[in-house]
Amino acid sequence: MSIMRRDNEFPDPKIFSAIITPHRSLSSTGFLIFMLCIGSLSFVSGMAFLLLGAWPIFGFLGLDVLLVYWAFRANYRSGRAYEEVTVTASELTVRKVNHRGGVREWTLNPVWVKLDRIVHEEFGIERLFLVSHGRRLPIAGFLGPDEKASFAHALTSALGEARRGPTRTAPE
Repeated sequence: MSIMRRDNEFPDPKIFSAIITPHRSLSSTGFLIFMLCIGSLSFVSGMAFLLLGAWPIFGFLGLDVLLVYWAFRANYRSGRAYEEVTVTASELTVRKVNHRGGVREWTLNPVWVKLDRIVHEEFGIERLFLVSHGRRLPIAGFLGPDEKASFAHALTSALGEARRGPTRTAPE
């Protein structure tokens, strides 16, 4: 009796997995408080101009609040993008999802992948690339220099472990 194994029945265990998201410094509660402050300040200022007879300024101040709101909403919408990087013994998968939900995915052999860094001597790591067969794939663009250094170290360790091959125990 022979036992046949399909590739998807027993997937390789994950060596490394990371989801990289854009940083947003203002939470939704902070955004609400900020908009209330801006709206209140604009309303009070607009009322003062309205009482002085400069009524068009009231409308322009309202328009300013609307534009600030629109800009923040667009910023938060773009914050829905993310990158997912997964390393197993047999493959490295990079999945990039844009803010509209569009997905692009690359699967690479970790044996042939090298992590390339562009480093600025004053600021640290500026860009990271996965290089395989002469092609460069930019990754971790959302991260700051220190976060990129930490991510690069962890990913390099995972790629080294993947190159050593799978270490599975025999089923009992």
